[in-house]
Amino acid sequence: MPSESNPSTLPRRILGRRLRELREAAKMSRAYAAQECEMGSQTLWRLESGRNSEAKRMVINALCDLYEASGEERRELIWLAQESRKDGWWQSFADTMVPEVEMYVGLEQSASSSTTWQSTLVPGLLQTSDYRHAVWEIGKSQRQRIDLIREVELLTQRQKRLYTDDFTFRAFMCESVLRRHVGGRKVMVDQMRRLIEVGTRPNVSIRVVGFDAPNHSGIINKDFVYLDFPEHLNPALSEPPVVYIEGFTGDMYLDKPLETEAYRAAYSDIDRVALDERDTRGLIEQIAKEFDV
Repeated sequence: MPSESNPSTLPRRILGRRLRELREAAKMSRAYAAQECEMGSQTLWRLESGRNSEAKRMVINALCDLYEASGEERRELIWLAQESRKDGWWQSFADTMVPEVEMYVGLEQSASSSTTWQSTLVPGLLQTSDYRHAVWEIGKSQRQRIDLIREVELLTQRQKRLYTDDFTFRAFMCESVLRRHVGGRKVMVDQMRRLIEVGTRPNVSIRVVGFDAPNHSGIINKDFVYLDFPEHLNPALSEPPVVYIEGFTGDMYLDKPLETEAYRAAYSDIDRVALDERDTRGLIEQIAKEFDV
């Protein structure tokens, strides 16, 4: 896939946003915080807006001290500062409560819309807890040990986003996702009902690409999530789209224009061949009856 030569801006964008949130939670002005840490207000603005290409560990520690950040928050910010200096940023995830996972959840929570293509499993935001358990049972020998109770709690918190007015979710799934026996018949019947229920929300679109659909980009593209973010009043501070690709040993984030544009074209092509919402609902109901026999 085409790629630009500049490093990804994603880690420093997230670093800046987290620093700004900590400062505001501490009820400090930017001018005051900059003065206390012996830096210019403009320098701190550049850091908070993701424009500083090299965030020094010493500066991050000073700000964490000032804002009385927790040890976990400090660890996340230092990790982000390190990642912001890498060219071609990516990082593996395996556990639930680690900075890398928190970063994806943070992106998802701040996005204005999410569009996903899934050819193997139901998207996380649509999964039932039993389906989630079944997925982790399948892969437990390949993953680090996790606390499944906390994993499901995290999933439940993430899914609350579907019930807000400032978020749009579009899910494209291959028909094979619905027909795969993940967790057995009862789990799949409950999962089908969940899809039908959530699919009635005005901000949620669930569409299936049938086995008999014409050729499309989803056949050759890995599963992905395309995240769009709200426009800022200052266009310079608007965050560009991010593409998230989950891998077996490592996950990838893409935010360079040529990369994100390629994935926008991919989901547009999938949109071209997918069933509409009504026909998708009919197919889900039909498959649910087959599982319920």
